[in-house]
Amino acid sequence: MHRHHCRLSTPRSSFAGFRFPPDVIVVAVRWYLRYGLSYRDVEELLAERGITVDHVSIYRWVQRFTPLLIDAGGCPEFRRFSTSAR
Repeated sequence: MHRHHCRLSTPRSSFAGFRFPPDVIVVAVRWYLRYGLSYRDVEELLAERGITVDHVSIYRWVQRFTPLLIDAGGCPEFRRFSTSAR
């Protein structure tokens, strides 16, 4: 199985003030974008791993951090959602 390892090159300050660590936020956004899951599916996957977060928070993370993660270019699944003309 081929696995992509994403590097977080987004400034940590972008995540300041959020209750969850940047790694949790990035994983949640990545799962949503990469696997086409619903926000509730991501909520359930995180809960299975002992992380309690509401699906509305995941929605807000996706809205806020997808553009930053695309710009950072750390993961193929983020680049796929880029809106730039090529």
